[in-house]
Amino acid sequence: MAAEPLTLNQVIDLTIKNNPELVAARAQIQGAEGDLITARAYPNPEVQLGAGESVARDSGVLRGGLGGVDISQPIELPFVRRPRREAGEAGVEAASASYRVVSLNVLTRAKQAFYNVLRQQELLRMTEANRELLASIRDKIRLRVEVGESSRYELVKAEAELLGATKNRESAALRIIQAKAALRAVTGAALPPQVEIVGELPPSEAPAPDLDKLRDSILESHPALVQARAEVDRAKSQLELEQALRYPQPTVKAGIYSEPHLEQWRFDLIVPLPLWNQRQGPIARAAADRARADALANQQVLNLTYELDSAITAYRIASQQIETFESGLLREAESALKVAEAAYRLGERGILDYLDAQRTFQAVRVDYINALFDKNAALLEIERLRAQDFQDQPL
Repeated sequence: MAAEPLTLNQVIDLTIKNNPELVAARAQIQGAEGDLITARAYPNPEVQLGAGESVARDSGVLRGGLGGVDISQPIELPFVRRPRREAGEAGVEAASASYRVVSLNVLTRAKQAFYNVLRQQELLRMTEANRELLASIRDKIRLRVEVGESSRYELVKAEAELLGATKNRESAALRIIQAKAALRAVTGAALPPQVEIVGELPPSEAPAPDLDKLRDSILESHPALVQARAEVDRAKSQLELEQALRYPQPTVKAGIYSEPHLEQWRFDLIVPLPLWNQRQGPIARAAADRARADALANQQVLNLTYELDSAITAYRIASQQIETFESGLLREAESALKVAEAAYRLGERGILDYLDAQRTFQAVRVDYINALFDKNAALLEIERLRAQDFQDQPL
């Protein structure tokens, strides 16, 4: 990895393989499948063996060995078995949808971290180029000061600007380290500190999707809502199960007993009597869980709607900013810098005007790159809400 640069696809592959959240989500599916196996299983029979010795105390009574075998089988009634199975099936569906949600969130964070590294690398290149330019300007001013063509103040100002550019360059380098650390955290892989990230911010030209149509699509099939509805179904089945368990579950028992003078066959039906415990507590808890699941499902709808509105708004704001930059602000800042540079060389303006124009041009370029990143981040958020990627992710 240290020798080969990482692309976006490689970062996504590493994330899917190593991210702890995805590993835990896959384990949760396996656990839910185990719960479903348990819910579908039939109760086991029980075998009871007994042996003893008959001791005669009166004359005429036979003595000898005693033995017996009992087999009992609990009977699970259909109205109990069905909701237990349905609760297990809803649990598997909820766990699968949860994995899809985690996958969407993690992969979106991975892409954002990847593009943030690219942004910081571009900003570092800009600060380095700006520092080299200011160093060249400082050297030229120093020469002009030495021959008496410029004042000492201009050299002091150039030195101060160069010092500021040097600090900006150091800060940009540290931000790259920070951005790579965030990428390393989301991928879950042991990336080397000096790993190289290659790529570019995608210049998306597509307009934002229709908000109303997108909202309808999200509220119909987003994995977070699928998970919430599955949790509601599971809570509903669990409540039905607890209510069904109020009725006694019988046990059939058969046995054979051997005594010195006879053998016995016996059939028993064991029915517990719900006198003291009628499962009021479990039923109340299941009802509360059902109400909680309904409330969380409603809250999930509100959350997705809010996130969609926020993402669309962020996309539109970033698009307007980019349009402003590309329609003239970048060219105007560059033209102002060239005019200031020419005027400075002709002696019509001082170094302060030239440095101010250079600082303004640098700030405009930084804001433009940040606007590109913000627009791409909003698009990634819309992609996450549309759940475009999750169908292709392996469980």
